[in-house]
Amino acid sequence: GYSELPTAVNITWSSINFKTILQWQPKPSGYFYTVEIHGQTSDIKRKCILTTETECDVTDALQDVKETYIAHILSVTATEMDNFEEPPFAVSEKFTPYSQTVIGKPEIKNYTQKGSELTVVINDPVTPYTFPNGSFQTIRDIFQHDLEYKLYYWKDQSSGKKDTTTKSHTFEVSVESTKNYCFYVQGIIPSRRENRNGQDSTMSCTSVGRSIFDEYGAEVFIIIAVIAITIITLAIVLPVILCKRKKARAPREKEPLNVV
Repeated sequence: GYSELPTAVNITWSSINFKTILQWQPKPSGYFYTVEIHGQTSDIKRKCILTTETECDVTDALQDVKETYIAHILSVTATEMDNFEEPPFAVSEKFTPYSQTVIGKPEIKNYTQKGSELTVVINDPVTPYTFPNGSFQTIRDIFQHDLEYKLYYWKDQSSGKKDTTTKSHTFEVSVESTKNYCFYVQGIIPSRRENRNGQDSTMSCTSVGRSIFDEYGAEVFIIIAVIAITIITLAIVLPVILCKRKKARAPREKEPLNVV
């Protein structure tokens, strides 16, 4: 009977850019799980019906991203639909996508360093949700003016880090024209109490005036010095050796031939 079935434990929500996965334990043996999503004002939605997995993609059941949801994870048998008895279930913590999803890595579209100005252009991360025409919504489309981006930048091979924020897709910051700079970007939601900072983008570096010494440092200097010393040594020693060999050969060439 249902009363003998174990219920789910360690239920967690994992959400990045509004793609949301529900996870739990343990792996079922002799029974199944069915997930029910309950919203405060929306109808109950069933997902991953009669599954033996311990995770469920519930993204499309959370499209009202400002709604607060809870999940019921039912422990059921294969004859669930024929049984009027309510199955045992575990209840998740509350989850509100708008305030809890993690902002994923922004994409650095392009960057330039011209003179004393560094310009960085980014693309908004894309969500799984679509417009009526089928195109995917970005996090900008959902968060609107709640979304900001923060740029962290510093001189290459330096530990002194600066930052600046923007509500647009473009950063323009003043830098030293003869120095190279490295940087990365993250999305932020200042109005949040938790999960304010998103994931870091990949790091990029400019290459204005970058020399081989900037790239490889002292190792290249040592190699070049060794090569230079070798060339100078050969330039000095080789003529001396050739001169000695020429002098040694000269007396032999002047010796008279023996007449028989």
